[in-house]
Amino acid sequence: MDFAFSAKEEAFRTELRTWLENNLPQGWLDGTFPLVKDTKDYELFLRQWQNQLYEGGWAAIAWPKKYGGRDATLMEEIVYHQEMVRVNAPALVNYVGIHMVGPTLIHIGTEEQRARYLKKILTGEEVWCQGYSEPNAGSDVAAIQTAAVKDGEQWVINGQKVWTSFGHMADKCFLVTRTAKFEKKHKGITCFLADMHQEGVEVVPIISMDGHHDFNEVYLNDAKATDAEIIGEVDEGWRVIIALLMHERTGIGAQVFTLEQQFNELVDLARQATEDGESLLTKQAVRKSLMDLYMKTRGSLLNYYRNLTKSLKTGQPGAEGSMDKLLVSELTKQLLAQSISIQGHQGLLWKDDAVVGKSYWQDNYLYSFGQTIGGGTSEIQKNTIAERILGLPKDMGR
Repeated sequence: MDFAFSAKEEAFRTELRTWLENNLPQGWLDGTFPLVKDTKDYELFLRQWQNQLYEGGWAAIAWPKKYGGRDATLMEEIVYHQEMVRVNAPALVNYVGIHMVGPTLIHIGTEEQRARYLKKILTGEEVWCQGYSEPNAGSDVAAIQTAAVKDGEQWVINGQKVWTSFGHMADKCFLVTRTAKFEKKHKGITCFLADMHQEGVEVVPIISMDGHHDFNEVYLNDAKATDAEIIGEVDEGWRVIIALLMHERTGIGAQVFTLEQQFNELVDLARQATEDGESLLTKQAVRKSLMDLYMKTRGSLLNYYRNLTKSLKTGQPGAEGSMDKLLVSELTKQLLAQSISIQGHQGLLWKDDAVVGKSYWQDNYLYSFGQTIGGGTSEIQKNTIAERILGLPKDMGR
């Protein structure tokens, strides 16, 4: 297989690299940019960065040009992800909107919905979250209890969502509700494009073990929605959910490039760290563990390329995205655990006491546990792979 990029793709890389050099915040590349997280200032900074991407034509390159994208090819998307990882670009505050809601609206939504929502997704004017997970449903999206009942011209929604990423920043929510009960639980589901700022929506922060506020609980108490805010058909929302999840897991799979970058950073960490006056890279056990991680991360990358090749042929993301998601999230956790181990006692230090990178590795290690849950747990991914790729019978426990 030829892994080289074409002249057109390399020209695309040069264009993006030049734009990033000219538009990243001053001090970003040399690490002197004063960034404070978990504040309104940080949210404003991320929204401004999103709008800057839009103005430069880099907010959603894979979208059709008529909706504000660049009609980028899958290979150009790969180049895009590689370059963004290379400079550790600011986080995409509207990740849910760009990679999930927007593509789903383009695929399934009405022209009125596209005109209403797509541009504001690109500019960062409206940030999106997902209303999927519920306290008693685990990873079973179809086992939802949040109910939407038609009342005249409106739908009245009551229920609770949990682990809602970006919920504290979100203006809109891709909300999954139960609108009818059938023998098959996948029937009777309806998806709404709900307003997060209305009366009847309460967002409660969940502080994770790394001390950050990434997740939220969302309480819906007589929240309202209209027919115009339904995506797809009433009671036929499962098809919409599947379409969105395919886009989500494809986007998560592209994190293989972040994994590759973190492996290189781990090698640098081992080179700089010493024991008895010698670099840890001289230690056989450390070299063996790094080689094991290298083979796994390289295998993950090659598997991603294989699945990408299939997508190039079919034009649609497939169940193979579950393979990429499973490998990347589990390997990321292994790699970051190794980073803590390599630091020895210093790996236990926290925040300002941390010797290496002001707890960069500690923060990412703790966050990595959530990566094996978000976007579908590792167990769910294994079931998907077994049933939809290997053709094995369904899990009898479900």
